[in-house]
Amino acid sequence: MPLYDIVILTEQRYLNPQKIDAYIQNVLDEDQFLKAALEKQNLTVLRLSWDDPSFDWEQTKAVLFRTTWDYFDRFTEFSSWLNTVSSQTTLLNSEKIIRWNIDKHYLQDLEKKGIAVCESYFIEPRETASLEALQKRYQLEEFVLKPCISGGGRHTYKINTKTVAAHEPIFKKLIAKEALILQPFQHSIVSQGEISLMVLNGKFTHAVLKIAKAGDFRVQDDFGGTVHDYTPSKAAIAFAERAVHACIEIPIYARVDVFTDNNGTLAIAELELIEPELWFRNCPSAADQLAQGIKNHLTA
Repeated sequence: MPLYDIVILTEQRYLNPQKIDAYIQNVLDEDQFLKAALEKQNLTVLRLSWDDPSFDWEQTKAVLFRTTWDYFDRFTEFSSWLNTVSSQTTLLNSEKIIRWNIDKHYLQDLEKKGIAVCESYFIEPRETASLEALQKRYQLEEFVLKPCISGGGRHTYKINTKTVAAHEPIFKKLIAKEALILQPFQHSIVSQGEISLMVLNGKFTHAVLKIAKAGDFRVQDDFGGTVHDYTPSKAAIAFAERAVHACIEIPIYARVDVFTDNNGTLAIAELELIEPELWFRNCPSAADQLAQGIKNHLTA
C-alpha cells in the first residue's frame, strides 16, 4: 500500500528556503493552508519538489501540482518526468488536462465551444514572415507577444508600430524553436485590472483583483502587481464556471483569469489548470473545499 495519500508538489526553491521574503512566505503559507485542510480530511500528506530523484512515486496515491513554478524553464525535463510519473500515480490535475492547458492553443478549443477569449493569433514554429509583416497582416497597432508555452511573464513583450523593429531579433530567435501568440493589447487590464476567479470541484469559491503597478501592463506580483479582495458579479461567476466546464475534462481546481476586452466583452485571458496560485490566504475555507473534493476523488 502507498505510504501517502497526497504529495503536494513544489520546486526546490520553495522546499526548505534559507532566506524567506514576503513572496516566499506566501508560497509556504499557501501550501500549508492546503496541507492542513487535507490532513483535516484524515489524508496523509507529504510536500516534495517535483524533481526529487529519491522518491518512489508509487508510494503516494496522488500528487497535487501546486508551486512547480520552474516547469516552463525546464519543460523538456518536466515533460519527461510527467510521462513517467503519470504511470505510477494519479495526477491532480490529470496529465491529459495538464498537457492540454500547458499550450495556449487551448484558447482555440474554448472559443470553438462558445467561450469568449482574448483575441489571439497563433504563429507556428519556423514562420518565415517578419514580426512587422505579421503586425500588418493582423492590423495590430499595439500588441503583446509571448510564447504558447510560458508562465510568469517569460518572454512577454508589449510592442507597437514604433518598437516592432527592435523586437525582430527576439521574435526570430523564439519562432525558430517554439510557437508564439500575438494578442492585441487590452487596455482595460491596465485601467481596470484582471480578475482571477477560483473554481474548485467545478464551483466558484472566491476571487481576487490583480492590478499592474504604474507604468507596467503585467499584473503578476513578480513585476510589482498588487492583489486585492474582489466580489465578482453573478455573470462573471457563471462565465468562469462555464469556461471550466468547457475544458476537455472538468479539473479539480482551476483559476479563471478574465478581463473586459477592447470591445467591452468579458473574456478569458488565461485558464490556469497546472499550478495556479489560488490565494487560499484570502479565503482559507476554499482550501477545505478543495481538500474535500480531493478526498471524494480518491475514494470514488
